[in-house]
Amino acid sequence: LIALVLRVVLFQPFTIPSASMEPNLSEGDYIVVSKWSYGYSKHSIPFSPPIFSGRILGQEPRRGDIVVFKLPRDNETDYIKRLIGLPGDRIQMIDNVLHINGAAVPDVEMSRQDVQNLYGTQTVIQMRETLPEGREINIQDWGPGHPADNTIVFEVPAGHYFMIGDNRDNSQDSRFDESAGVGYVPAENLIGKAEIILFSWRPGASLWNPISWFEKVRPSRFFTRLD
Repeated sequence: LIALVLRVVLFQPFTIPSASMEPNLSEGDYIVVSKWSYGYSKHSIPFSPPIFSGRILGQEPRRGDIVVFKLPRDNETDYIKRLIGLPGDRIQMIDNVLHINGAAVPDVEMSRQDVQNLYGTQTVIQMRETLPEGREINIQDWGPGHPADNTIVFEVPAGHYFMIGDNRDNSQDSRFDESAGVGYVPAENLIGKAEIILFSWRPGASLWNPISWFEKVRPSRFFTRLD
């Protein structure tokens, strides 16, 4: 009972299953989400029982928060992305540059390197963006020529939010409609704010293979606070 109360009211653990939030979150990170940050909805409770609608003790999230939410198209799957658009905002990508309410978000290149993957040699670029309120975030980009580098203008409806992955060219997010991506996220679907990486393993670690715990562990990521 105590564990259930703590999970509903205070904290909930999640594991990161993909690379869509690199460079800030990696596959195999084990994170803790604060449940009180945005108040509570039915999705704050395991299995999302329909005992009430909307949010209670609600607080507005901040642009730039890393948020865990229920995928709108099924209200069951947990997703994690960065909140970029608030209700009433206009969001657009133009030539690989994020625009918020008609203004380009300033960015500075931090590093670039060539990597080998299934598509051959590609250049991965890490950049730092400064959001309108002055908050700085690190993102990752794979250069021009990707489907979401240029988009329509998205006008975020009241009571909804616009989410984008930090790994800009490897994220199915609000730039894609609900049939293929995330679409607009209702406020009720927010679960909480990602606060800290507790510990981390490289892909390939297995609960049933204790040797892999030591071979795949990434101690440098332990207890990393998330901004």
